[in-house]
Amino acid sequence: MIRITKLEGKTLSSTITKLNAPLTQAFDCQLSSESTIAVAPTPTMCSVQAQRLADFDTLTAALEYAAGGTTGYNFYDAKGNLRSVLSYQALRQNAQASAQRLSGLGLVRGDRVALIADTTPEFVELFFACRYAGLIPFAMPVPVNLGSHVVYVQQLRGILEGSNASAALANVDYINFLREAAEGVQGLQWVGTPEELGKLPALDVTPQSNQPDEIAYLQFTSGSTRAPRGVIITERALMSNLQGIVRSGLEIRPGDRCASWLPFYHDMGLVGMVMAPMVAQVSVDYLATRDFAIRPLQWLKLISRNRSTVAFSQPFGLKLCTLRVRDSDLEDLDLSCWRAAGVGAEMIRPDTLRNFAEKFAPAGFDTRAFLPCYGLAESTLAVTFSKTGEGFKSLQVDAGMLVDRKMAVRLQAEGRKYNEFVNCGRALPGHTVKVIDDAGQELPDLRLGSVLVKGSSIMTGYFNNPEDTLRTLQSGNWLDTGDLGFLFEGDLYVTGRRIDVIIVNGRNIRAQDIEELAEQQPEVRTREASAFGITDVNDAMTIVLVIECRLTSVTDRQSLTSRLQRLVYMAFGVNCLVELVPPHTLPRTSSGKLSRFAARQGFIQRTNLTDHQLSAESRDN
Repeated sequence: MIRITKLEGKTLSSTITKLNAPLTQAFDCQLSSESTIAVAPTPTMCSVQAQRLADFDTLTAALEYAAGGTTGYNFYDAKGNLRSVLSYQALRQNAQASAQRLSGLGLVRGDRVALIADTTPEFVELFFACRYAGLIPFAMPVPVNLGSHVVYVQQLRGILEGSNASAALANVDYINFLREAAEGVQGLQWVGTPEELGKLPALDVTPQSNQPDEIAYLQFTSGSTRAPRGVIITERALMSNLQGIVRSGLEIRPGDRCASWLPFYHDMGLVGMVMAPMVAQVSVDYLATRDFAIRPLQWLKLISRNRSTVAFSQPFGLKLCTLRVRDSDLEDLDLSCWRAAGVGAEMIRPDTLRNFAEKFAPAGFDTRAFLPCYGLAESTLAVTFSKTGEGFKSLQVDAGMLVDRKMAVRLQAEGRKYNEFVNCGRALPGHTVKVIDDAGQELPDLRLGSVLVKGSSIMTGYFNNPEDTLRTLQSGNWLDTGDLGFLFEGDLYVTGRRIDVIIVNGRNIRAQDIEELAEQQPEVRTREASAFGITDVNDAMTIVLVIECRLTSVTDRQSLTSRLQRLVYMAFGVNCLVELVPPHTLPRTSSGKLSRFAARQGFIQRTNLTDHQLSAESRDN
């Protein structure tokens, strides 16, 4: 009798759902003398089939091919122990079985299915099960802060209603949240866990092949500037973007292996670290996002131990590693294998990259591995990539000229205030990036304007949201990204969000500049300051700066408030209203970024002040 080895108190039952499959193919495992399954991670090299780089028409077609090999997904716990293994062969088999049970729910082709996207094999299986059943899956976030129960349930309810979901699934950790959010949602036919789905009868039907013009999935944007919206991504757009990522962006080759802590509900985690490895038959090692946040060293250990070559992070993840990993830990790390250290999803600060490189150079990290990129969910994921093997490049530009004249003038003299922006590279094949002014005219190099993208990866629109679709997809199918930036010698430099530029008395002030000024104070930590603008009835603008503060003394708090107001005035010549709030108060998106839109709404609700009163109080200060 075969028994399953327990790892850290958890069985591998989630992966061993079909015992009629060859165990050695499904789990790359061996039987010990005690008939115990000793599970090993899927191999890096696959010797049974040639590597193909995303030359498929649909996602399920890619999985059909990947299932013929030995590579797949590997899930690790907080202590770095291998928790479960899901080869691409097992994924295909389990997804097809779940697809028959989904079909048994009475769902019809094109129905939407909500999946709370914890970092588990079950989520991946259900996502692909939806595609085999002709259903449209979409990932919903796990709670960023477990203390915000009401906010999280409201977020789930909004997504369920906005998607017209017919079914919704979550594992046992989050099913109560989901059931509470689903109460009274019209059209929602079934809510349950993967285990409950597995007990339902399977409908014995032969799935229809997916077509390139069908919707592959919905990606709900993280909502850093507004409420989340469901981006419609077709199979054609998805496969175009994946091909650009694995061929041109990462230049995937035999022997590559990925490691990721990115959440599955974020486009960089889902498309970049779940789908992209599969369409290139590459193995991946996963650490749950919450486990990475507690001990980021485990991610680096995974890279070192399994000789991973490709691993992406948001900038704050690199900073977390720099701050949390002790010098004594470096002795056990060998990061010389890491050839593509992708960075994206938010503004990339050069000092973050420099500090990381300096910290981990003793562990073999090569600064040439940095691979800055730019993308957004509305373009499936990736838009631009810098060149592999060349590290990051940046430009220092005169801050005054950038703000006042919208020109990126390269710094000529020392002592002048400057902004430094990272080169995010050039557009993927089949895509074009341009920068336009407020009149819609295309701008030359080094002129600041709105960033627009055109190409085969662009969304078809926002689900059930024609108004926002019309505003975002402009004439000629150009996608307005909402970002500001400039081009130089064919490469894109992103300077921030257009909505995050605060115009006061005719001056353009970047919200990031105000936040960075606040973060330079010893009492303020990185990512704990949010700046935004409030207008009165006469369209006069007031800057509001909300700070997460740990100070308890009234004198100390007043000192910080006065100092910040003085510094903002000295730097930008404008008054500023400062509010100090408790730690973990500022709202964040599902990807962990601060949401200025939600911070502004929360500030108005907390203060119960009109915009006119806000402006008057700011002037009084």
